[in-house]
Amino acid sequence: MSTQQYALVTGAGSGIGKNIALALVEKGYAVALVGRRREALEATAAAAAGLPGKCLVLPADVSDPNAVTHLFDEIKNQFGRLDLLFNNAGIFARSASLEELSYDEWKAAVDINLTGAFLCTQGAFRLMKDQQPRGGRIINNGSISAHAPRPNAVSYTATKHAITGLTKATSLDGRKYDIACGQIDIGNAASDMTAVMSKGVLQADGTTRPEPVMDTSHVTQALLYMASLPLDANVQFMTVMATKMPFVGRG
Repeated sequence: MSTQQYALVTGAGSGIGKNIALALVEKGYAVALVGRRREALEATAAAAAGLPGKCLVLPADVSDPNAVTHLFDEIKNQFGRLDLLFNNAGIFARSASLEELSYDEWKAAVDINLTGAFLCTQGAFRLMKDQQPRGGRIINNGSISAHAPRPNAVSYTATKHAITGLTKATSLDGRKYDIACGQIDIGNAASDMTAVMSKGVLQADGTTRPEPVMDTSHVTQALLYMASLPLDANVQFMTVMATKMPFVGRG
């Protein structure tokens, strides 16, 4: 029996998603790279050249049900199975007070951050329950904002709280099919999305202050541990954060 493992990473063209995808390829996984920008995914695949695993570039908008259906048809055709899904794709809305955020801005965040994760979870669930050997693992990228909000971030906060509910529901409904689901909540990992932290961000007390960040490699190591477990063991929730960032006691 082949020991090849197959993974799908959304948001694989940059930041945490790119780093995780490369780490999985280095571990020998065949990894489907998913995101909206083909050129970014191609860059990730190029960075993986020479590593033990392999990449499959599959541009897709995870908020589009038809695109996700096609995506999982391709996964089944190209890989034959799926052992790991990392639901990582996400966007920030602009910083805006709750009463000023537009419907379109709200909907964009919900569509990518929540609906996209649900659609990919559903696609993975259907594949994992019917494949042989049965089962697999789904890891959702939550956030510190799944627990405590930042000011002027209602759409991001609401969608990340909802991801926690999706994680729990998937974990419960997946038990009978040997599908494990966990969540990694990340705080201030250094990336393009967190570059603003060093310049200063709005705090709950109304001040603007810089915040410490941590190297993204710590997130990679944490997720690889979660992924390495046998399906009869699961990290339900893990928080990995810059030690001195405002989280405990935020507000």
